[in-house]
Amino acid sequence: MAVTDQMTPAGNSPQAGTKKKDKTHWLYIMVIAAVVLGAAVGLLAPDLGKALKPLGTGFVALIKMLIAPVIFCTIVLGVGSIAKAATVGKVGGLALLYFITMSTFALAIGLVVGNIIHPGSGLQLEPYESGAKGEENSTVAFLLDMIPGDIPVLPTLVLALLVGFALQSMGKSGEPVLNGIKHIQAVVFRLMMMIMWAAPIGAFGAIAAVVGATGWAAIGSMAILMGAFYVTCALFIVVVLGSLLRLVTGLNIFLLLKYLAREYLLIFSTSSSESALPRLIAKMEHAGVSKPVVGITVPTGYSFNLDGTAIYLTMAALFVSTAMGMPMSLGEQVGLLVFMIIASKGAAGVTGAGLATLAAGLQSHRPELLDGMGVIVGIDKFMSEARALTNFTGNAVATLLIGKWTKEIDMDQAQAVLAGNRPFDENSVEGH
Repeated sequence: MAVTDQMTPAGNSPQAGTKKKDKTHWLYIMVIAAVVLGAAVGLLAPDLGKALKPLGTGFVALIKMLIAPVIFCTIVLGVGSIAKAATVGKVGGLALLYFITMSTFALAIGLVVGNIIHPGSGLQLEPYESGAKGEENSTVAFLLDMIPGDIPVLPTLVLALLVGFALQSMGKSGEPVLNGIKHIQAVVFRLMMMIMWAAPIGAFGAIAAVVGATGWAAIGSMAILMGAFYVTCALFIVVVLGSLLRLVTGLNIFLLLKYLAREYLLIFSTSSSESALPRLIAKMEHAGVSKPVVGITVPTGYSFNLDGTAIYLTMAALFVSTAMGMPMSLGEQVGLLVFMIIASKGAAGVTGAGLATLAAGLQSHRPELLDGMGVIVGIDKFMSEARALTNFTGNAVATLLIGKWTKEIDMDQAQAVLAGNRPFDENSVEGH
């Protein structure tokens, strides 16, 4: 999968890792500045703020443009990864079953929390067309029409699944096609990265417009969503993952968090759990888990065990639907849950793919809600650290659990390491 391919050079080349960190750092700063500036414009000059809405609409249109390619490539290659992991034996089968179960549970938690707090209530966001003025509408429409249209998501998802299984049934003769799709995916992800550098502009326009229309209510609603998301992720780690870890292995989640403290700092500075992939592999091996289990569970988990991203996807979808004044029915929420279980596997490996997956879920169920995604663009970066930290912790816990279930873990070593009696050798990261 793309995660492993992308992390190999980053893990082996300090210069590559530094370069990626610097780019993410600047993008993060620009998005924060754009959100603050957009909120200030919306509060001080509401009419100007509402007039800037096409900036957010245009950015969302660019994301929509890549929904189908992202979903197609990642699902086709994801089917290949599932088949490959399943052939490994007991370890791969247990890992896949656990990942699917936990992802579904995390998505459901997001829906439950979203229905309890009702984020976005009172915003009453409207599509750009309903608020546009005559002369401005024709010019903006011309500019927006320059962006290629989107492709229906559900047919793309079905086609991707069929193609993936067909290529798997072809065996080695299908490998050249899979390799070709990997190259296409690399191009799509590069386009996504290029589009993400326009996120500050999109965030500025979207935040300015919503604050200009609703004032402080918009800021309060966004703060509620971010706060609820952070609390949900924290409870998920401590209560859900901590309980599983204690029941299965007898290990303490807080000692594990302390053991991974340096990795958390690295993730927080890059807003990506992928930056710590080599270190997680080395630390799990040091904690007593056998190399085969770590080698299968960690890379596969980085693509299929995205607990933080799963919570974010469903909570953000409910936020948009509520803010647009078009709440989803229970049936639509269940349908969204099923769609996200499959499509969320494409949310790994590249900045912005999570937004594309969220847009795909909204488009597949309620296309009219896509106009409200501009607000999410503005606050997405504020929630990226919580997503990354939760994803990372989920994969660390999964590795220990799989090791215990397959009897491929030295529990005495694990307890000694987490207790701090056997410090981690930083030099062991090399080669991972």
